[in-house]
Amino acid sequence: MAFIQYLAFDSVPLPMPDSYEVELSDVEADTGGETEAGTTQRDVVRSGVVTIPVSFSLSPKWVKAMAEFRRKPKIAVEYFDTETLDIRKTEMYIEGYKASLVKDTSYKGLWTVAFTLREF
Repeated sequence: MAFIQYLAFDSVPLPMPDSYEVELSDVEADTGGETEAGTTQRDVVRSGVVTIPVSFSLSPKWVKAMAEFRRKPKIAVEYFDTETLDIRKTEMYIEGYKASLVKDTSYKGLWTVAFTLREF
């Protein structure tokens, strides 16, 4: 049985994530809010903006590769869309990058890397 390729950065397939979520949100204009009558008015500028919190258990080789992607201002991301159950492409950036040593080994350790991908 083949596994689903959840993420690819700049056409580089990434290892299987430990955790993976796809969150969708709306971007609202400043003109929205509560009216004088007490009703809520939403002025949605953009709907369905994708945010993906993800974490991996990685070898040192992959930790270096993830650090390189973190430095890029934008990444071409292919991700598994949980609404359509298909691969979708978009441009994103990495926010909140965190690398933690899980276990020290003779091969420079096992690492947990976690971050959030945000769509432009």
